[in-house]
Amino acid sequence: MDIHIQIINEKEIETIIPLLTKLNSKTPLKTLTERVLEMSKASNYECAGLYVEGELVGISGLWYSTRHYIGKSAEPDHVVIDEAERGKGLGKIFFNWIDHHVQSKGCEAIELNAYVSNPKSHKFYYNEGYNVYGFHFLKVLRDDKKFY
Repeated sequence: MDIHIQIINEKEIETIIPLLTKLNSKTPLKTLTERVLEMSKASNYECAGLYVEGELVGISGLWYSTRHYIGKSAEPDHVVIDEAERGKGLGKIFFNWIDHHVQSKGCEAIELNAYVSNPKSHKFYYNEGYNVYGFHFLKVLRDDKKFY
C-alpha cells in the first residue's frame, strides 16, 4: 500500500471538502467551503492530507498557538479518515506523522477536541497517549443559536 502524507497547499484546499462533509454534514456546503477557504489563508493553520495510492483518504487541520500553560502547541482539527479505509492502521500512521511534523515546527504539545458522541475516537486518542484535562465549552452567538 502506497501511503503519502503532506501539507495540502492553499490552491488545493477545496479537495478536503468531500471528506469534511462526512464529518460535518450539518453545515451548508457553501458555508463550509467559504470557511475552509478563509481558514486556508490563516497564518496559524495548515491542513495535512493522507493519501493512499494517490487518493486523499484522510485529513487533519492543524492550528498553531502559544499558550501560557503549555507553550507552543498544535491542535488537530476536523480529523477524518474515510470510512472505507478505517481499521487499517492509517490513523496511527497519520498521527505519528503529525507528531513529528508539529515537533519539527517547535511544538511542545498537541491538544484536541473530540465530540462526546464519538467514543471510538476517544479510545483511539487514549491509545495514542492523549489524556483528558478538561471540557470544551461552546457558546453560539448567532441569533439562531445553532451549531453548524
